[in-house]
Amino acid sequence: MNEADALDIVQYAIWTVITASGPAVAAAMLVGIGIALIQALTQVQEITLTFVPKIIAIFLMIAVTAPFMGAQISTFTNLIFERIENGF
Repeated sequence: MNEADALDIVQYAIWTVITASGPAVAAAMLVGIGIALIQALTQVQEITLTFVPKIIAIFLMIAVTAPFMGAQISTFTNLIFERIENGF
């Protein structure tokens, strides 16, 4: 294994993490922006108000996109095992 192979694996690993976690992060961001807007409009500045809706949104998004996330991780794992099998 040379440096190009290592960089390729690291790049693919980072891309896998970004694509697998993207839906949950996007849901948390959208809920956070929505609650911040509501807080700004109502002038209720309670910091803890954002945590529960964000957690619920993240759990729901993970439950909905779990097959997609599993497929991404499975594809990455298969790629690594194929490279190990072929001797890089």
